Amino acid sequence: MTSAVRGHAPADRPLRIALLSYKGNPFCGGQGVYVRHLSRELARLGHDVEVLGGQPYPVLDQVERGRLSFTEIASLDLYRQPDPFRNPRLGEYRSLADVVEYATMRTGGFPEPLTFSMRARRHLARHRGRYDVVHDNQTLGYGLLGLERIGFPLVTTIHHPVTVDRELDLAAAEGPLKQLSVRRWYGFTRMQRRVAQRLDSILTVSQSSGREISEHLGVRPERIHVVPIGADVRLWSPDPSVPVVPGRIVTTSSADVPLKGLVHLVEALAKVRTEREAHLVVVGRRREDGPVADAIRRLGLEGAVEFRGGIDDQEFVDLVRSAEVACVPSLYEGFSLPAAEAMATGTPLVATTGGAIPEVSGADGETCLAVPPGDAGALAVALGRLLDDAELRARIGAAGRERVLARFTWERAAELTAERYREAIATGVGQRARTGDGWRYV
Repeated sequence: MTSAVRGHAPADRPLRIALLSYKGNPFCGGQGVYVRHLSRELARLGHDVEVLGGQPYPVLDQVERGRLSFTEIASLDLYRQPDPFRNPRLGEYRSLADVVEYATMRTGGFPEPLTFSMRARRHLARHRGRYDVVHDNQTLGYGLLGLERIGFPLVTTIHHPVTVDRELDLAAAEGPLKQLSVRRWYGFTRMQRRVAQRLDSILTVSQSSGREISEHLGVRPERIHVVPIGADVRLWSPDPSVPVVPGRIVTTSSADVPLKGLVHLVEALAKVRTEREAHLVVVGRRREDGPVADAIRRLGLEGAVEFRGGIDDQEFVDLVRSAEVACVPSLYEGFSLPAAEAMATGTPLVATTGGAIPEVSGADGETCLAVPPGDAGALAVALGRLLDDAELRARIGAAGRERVLARFTWERAAELTAERYREAIATGVGQRARTGDGWRYV
């Protein structure tokens, strides 16, 4: 039997896991949420989890069992607030990765997946034998290719191909200069496609994402394994003591981008308010310009749309509990954590059928009201139905929570992910890691 130091982990022994995420803050989007909750539940299962993360750094939870630690993989942090796209001081440059990061940013590209992978590989090379498996959270950078040569089986999560975001942003770009800028920004997707095609074990969060990964990234379907994620049902739960605010609609939007469909929800709110009192609370930071801000001003909704950013977990949950309706208006989602979390509280959901959302939200009229993506009129009709019918809200809210409890919890996600770790260790890239017989790559 191969020793544990060289990467082999018997089935009855806890695993030593390096969980990589180039962007880890849960308030920056789904990748940070994934790292936070998966790391916690893996540690609760008794595994040793070390999160290797870049700025903005992850928020990690305390655990009662197992070990959970964090190691900074520091970058130049070129997109930090309040000075994004900054010019670093000469003394801040420490490696080739720093030079590449700055040069790519200054020429309009997004460098973080590549430069984080370079830094992470350097860290892993210095700690041979420390981990049984490396789990990459959608970095897909060149630096992570061939990790088995230094003794590490690799499992990679792809939530959805970023090429989907690229296509939607290009469609929304006005004029050739803006389209050129979008193409340059998404230049890293070429790298991610090449890397994905060379990986043995890819996890994704839905059947829809699996199909998109195969189609957009050229990955063979047999290498893709679906491990659904979900809600922390200990936190996201009903609480009758929280008063429901009449007419309140809640949504989550981490960015003002076409993909999230927030502009269509704002337009739907204007239609809803022609027949009844209603207001929208957006969990996220407000931008003073852009399509959403323009729509709010154009439709006279300044007093009917409120943005709440930087709130803590309990405030977030109570805000969703206080709503008569939760809404996911996205044009596309690889999974939709906001849908699962809202359903877990028993708040009735209106959701589009974009991407994997129906896999989470379930059947129209049973666990949600479903509408086509990008259709403000259909959104308005569904929102109005729920706002006007307390019995329908109660029925859909209860059914939605039962669906989440049965299918979408972080505990189950951690159990299934750990199974995939052991498979990667035992076969394919794991065998090459133990024997040193890695493949060549260009």
